[in-house]
Amino acid sequence: MAKRREVYICKKCGNIVEVLHGGAGKLTCCGEEMVLFEEKTADTSTEKHVPFIKREGNKYVVLIGENALHPMEEKHYIEWIELVVDGAVYRRFLNPGDKPEAIFEVPEGKEVFAREYCNIHGLWRGEL
Repeated sequence: MAKRREVYICKKCGNIVEVLHGGAGKLTCCGEEMVLFEEKTADTSTEKHVPFIKREGNKYVVLIGENALHPMEEKHYIEWIELVVDGAVYRRFLNPGDKPEAIFEVPEGKEVFAREYCNIHGLWRGEL
């Protein structure tokens, strides 16, 4: 049973989907069941993945790697950063060579978290 905001991947073709409305069925692609991404929340390696969120004036700044930024190379990079503020979702897509950050000019919220997707290491979540 898929739930809202869960993220799934097709292991055959690489399609990634985020659920907007959950349902009882199973998500399939290329004739196979899609795999649910686990939202990782703690780094155990030297590469940094957990989104770091800070409020600066009327903006949220989300960095991938608080003290050492995540690589943004052709073979290893952050594909997107998503910020959720009180249920509203904001997303920025990135490319190799971009800085691993996203700036969102949105009202301050009570419940704030961010997720990012690394093309090698999967889905990560950070709380404010």
